[in-house]
Amino acid sequence: MPDLPDMVPDLLPMFPGASPFLARFLPESAPSHAGLSQQFCDLHGFLKFLHEQAWYGYLHAVLGEQQAFVLLFEGRTVTAASGSVTGEQALGELLSLYEQGAQLSAHPLSAELAHVLSGIGSRAWKFNLTEDFTGLHARPGGAIFYARGEIMATMPATLPYEGAFPAPLRPQTLILPRSLAGWAHHHYTLTLRGKDAMNAITSVHQAFRAKHGQPGLTFMRALSEDLSPAEYAMRTDVALHDLEPLVQDFLQSGFVREH
Repeated sequence: MPDLPDMVPDLLPMFPGASPFLARFLPESAPSHAGLSQQFCDLHGFLKFLHEQAWYGYLHAVLGEQQAFVLLFEGRTVTAASGSVTGEQALGELLSLYEQGAQLSAHPLSAELAHVLSGIGSRAWKFNLTEDFTGLHARPGGAIFYARGEIMATMPATLPYEGAFPAPLRPQTLILPRSLAGWAHHHYTLTLRGKDAMNAITSVHQAFRAKHGQPGLTFMRALSEDLSPAEYAMRTDVALHDLEPLVQDFLQSGFVREH
């Protein structure tokens, strides 16, 4: 056990005894939003709101015995867990539970805590404390939260063995799995009309630019370079749900067609 600096907070686990690793190490946090449900709150609208706020924290959906947990960093979904699945599949599980009537709550965290937790996936790695280690070190005696090599918090939540969850330097956005967002994983080809929209000397371009602006042109160019919307979203940090209406509009207006 390393020597703990004075005044290091000892966080309490929100879900003690939870089996998914992510859930096990989520700290107690009073919800900023609670009791959200499909009947009166559109989840994509809520995620868009959190994205615009650059919100840090976690979402918890519960339906009977089923639960799903999703961590947000800068308003982006970056890691998730549900039952025995993690990542994109668990994000899909949260949406599926919500559609089936799950109650959803949102629990804010500091940016630093969210960053430390962002590396928790399906397995822990051999612990190797470097000078700038950021992430979680878990062992049978409890967990230690590190930020840039400094201990920032502890928690009485454990793993049966010693292991670490290093946080990525910049957490990647999770994209919905193909089963829930097939359109985002498709590739699109520009039609002649779409090529006109990219050509600054055409009237089609003027109309397109007036409607969609530079962001629309940048996205269209990415599609012409054979990037799928999902790949584009990951590279640019644009929210995937902001791209869906654009793709629908491009298809209906005859600018693009699916491969």
